[in-house]
Amino acid sequence: MVLHTYGDDALGTHDTVGLRQQLEAGQVSPDELRQAALRRLEQAAPLNAVVTLTPGATGSPGPFAGIPSFIKDNEDILGFPTTFGSRALPDQPAVADSRLVQHWRALGFDILGKSALPEFGLTATTEPVSHGPTRNPWHLDHSTGGSSGGSAALVAAGVVPISHANDGGGSIRIPAACCGLVGLKPSRGRLPDAEAMEKMPVNIVTQGVVTRSVRDTLAFYQEMAVLHPNTALAPIGPTRPIEGLRIAMVTSGLAGLPVDPQVREAVEKAGALCSELGHHVEPVDNPFPYQIAHDFLRYWGMLAFSLRRFGSTVFGPGYDPGQLEEFSVHLSSFFASIAPAVPGSIRRLRRFATDYDDALSGFDLILSPVLATPPVPIGYLGPEVDPRVHLIRLLRYASFTALQNVSGAPGISLPLASTPEGLPIGIHFGARFGQEQTLLDLAAQLELAQPWQRPDQ
Repeated sequence: MVLHTYGDDALGTHDTVGLRQQLEAGQVSPDELRQAALRRLEQAAPLNAVVTLTPGATGSPGPFAGIPSFIKDNEDILGFPTTFGSRALPDQPAVADSRLVQHWRALGFDILGKSALPEFGLTATTEPVSHGPTRNPWHLDHSTGGSSGGSAALVAAGVVPISHANDGGGSIRIPAACCGLVGLKPSRGRLPDAEAMEKMPVNIVTQGVVTRSVRDTLAFYQEMAVLHPNTALAPIGPTRPIEGLRIAMVTSGLAGLPVDPQVREAVEKAGALCSELGHHVEPVDNPFPYQIAHDFLRYWGMLAFSLRRFGSTVFGPGYDPGQLEEFSVHLSSFFASIAPAVPGSIRRLRRFATDYDDALSGFDLILSPVLATPPVPIGYLGPEVDPRVHLIRLLRYASFTALQNVSGAPGISLPLASTPEGLPIGIHFGARFGQEQTLLDLAAQLELAQPWQRPDQ
């Protein structure tokens, strides 16, 4: 049930940093990497992870020139349609690159195509009606997570070493957890904002990547800082030895929502490893009130309502809200039923950064699951499920990661555990605003102490 594409070709088992070194030494060429990635993509066809191929979408002679990658299909690439995983979008080419894609080109990435996502990224699996389910390389009957599920599948399977992802409620970290990858959601403002978020009352979306190594994630953010400097945030530099961190360990969901025993044990083992490495780990009850889940759900519903009611304004006259999936319609209807409560929710969401810092009082980091269970089977959150059941399942499955989206703080998923069947279990570390360096320092230390696996091993 495992599918990978690693082999004895130009890509080998190298990560992005390794391929840069190969390119600089003249041991491989950009064309050899592109051809190897395209051959691997054919092998990975059962994953159903790619929506559109983008031939000729190469970048400039930037720091990642020649490295093949993908863009999630909620960003515009000049000359190609952007579907957002939805049948509601008109099939017409974008007239310009998005801000993110402009930066991607400036970094030099060779853009091979656009990766799959659920409809508008609204759920934690990648199974849109428009494209069908994207399958997990570790077990084809299981979900890749969402919403950056296509990107995560391609990186985990070895098609490319790095791929674009973005995160509005866990959409970098959840697929990373499901596919055994490193997934960092950066602090708000670390990378350029998605254009659509500029008009929203609370900016919850950040751009980013999924990778197979901490050093790849670090290299990406260091190079992006050259293109998009933000002097208000502490810089990200080379990882350094670190000890004595104060880590709060949480093994229960909001309001005591249950966590699978395998996941709880994995978090406790990660805590024990941190203790062995010289950090102070203290088990604590989940310090966040369940109200934040209510407020975030109302806001999430508002996004769905906006897509249903005002999508034509954003996407043009060809947009057809009648083609939205049942789950999107249900979220929209949910919002309509509770709309009077939303202004209060927005006020609480806006001040949650202070609540988040208060919850971390006395600690440097918070350790928790990424998801309440291991990756779920295909169909558990699929379009055939009654949307009311879908929503209940979603809230129980993915109740940890949205805290950093609302607060603007960074969080990272690390592939530190797996089930006896070999399904990855992601472990989450959250930090205070601007403290990505602490997360990456610890991540590098954990990677060295307990190297993670690939599907071919």
